[in-house]
Amino acid sequence: MLRTKVGYSINEDSFTAGEMATKNALIGNSSKIGFLFTSCKSNVKEVVKGVKNLTDTPIIGCTSSGAVIVPDGIVASENGYAAMMTLADVNLTVGLASHEAGKNARQIGRKVALEAVKNAGTTVAPNYFYMIASPKEEEEYLMGIQDVIGRVPFFGGSAADDSVQGKWKIICNDKVFSDGVAVAFFYTTSDIVTEYTGSYHDTSNKGIITEVNEDRTLVTIDGEKSLEKYSTWVQKTPEELRGTNLLVSSILKPLGIKDQIGNLTLIRHPMIGNTNNTMNLGNKVVDGTAVIQMETTVEELINSTGETLKKVRKKLLTEPSGYILIHSGGRKLGIGNRLEEVHKQLVKESKGIPFIVVFTFGEYGYSENSSNSCGGLMLSFTGFGKE
Repeated sequence: MLRTKVGYSINEDSFTAGEMATKNALIGNSSKIGFLFTSCKSNVKEVVKGVKNLTDTPIIGCTSSGAVIVPDGIVASENGYAAMMTLADVNLTVGLASHEAGKNARQIGRKVALEAVKNAGTTVAPNYFYMIASPKEEEEYLMGIQDVIGRVPFFGGSAADDSVQGKWKIICNDKVFSDGVAVAFFYTTSDIVTEYTGSYHDTSNKGIITEVNEDRTLVTIDGEKSLEKYSTWVQKTPEELRGTNLLVSSILKPLGIKDQIGNLTLIRHPMIGNTNNTMNLGNKVVDGTAVIQMETTVEELINSTGETLKKVRKKLLTEPSGYILIHSGGRKLGIGNRLEEVHKQLVKESKGIPFIVVFTFGEYGYSENSSNSCGGLMLSFTGFGKE
């Protein structure tokens, strides 16, 4: 039977915070993996040392944008924080692996997959996997991993900091680094399900991507400069959307691309409005595909958290044991000072089952028959069944 437990600390000493979070999260000597999330304001290496001072349990995680959420409330502090969820099950085997960024992200993905399989003590593909990467080459890492293990369902998110300054960190066992990828492969008979969604609405504003530069710079839509086209859709001027003004302005009005069967709309977050009226996006887009302007409200951002967790519970075939809830840091920015309402939603829908929320700069998952995908401004909520 799978068991989970959550611990956290806002102790201003990073080593002590790591120790305290670990002490409260460990399930005796039975923990098989710890998901560790901390602050970019913390000394992340010291947090990890504090964890490793108490346990040899494999750990994986990253820095979260501004806070984490646990059943007790929002965990945040100007001096940093640490929070961990552990999983324990005699029938669970995990294999962790990581690699810092290099010249060929797809090849690195292959190496990481082979190493994770080896570290699990097996030679076969896992039942499920978790991935963390820096906000840059997520799709390429994923392709490399799938070159080795095929299309195995997954969940995850990109490491984040508090202000998009590149201060994020990835954690894998005793390694801490800024750019690269880490994975946890799960070998288990227990039920694991993911609900992956943006919960945005389509609008009538849509067009064909006609030029892309280096995967993430959207140059033109329908032959028009992308920022100019987008500005007419959202009734603003290109000047109002210059620089990071676009990042904030587009949270409630991002772009979306549909998968090949229409089950999933992947959100593409416009991040930077360039002086040449192009825009930088948070994820890859492809020339010749349709793009849609999406829409939501702050109220819907809040309510989507409870609604999505409810869907996860309904998908599970057995009683839930715990939830890892990956929530876009951009959505958190849009929610602003109403984050406590998200906590209340999650407490209500979790019904006493442990959960942990991490705020990321990219979210990963799948929906029904869709492919594994990476998006932004999304939710990737995963539930672990007891059996």
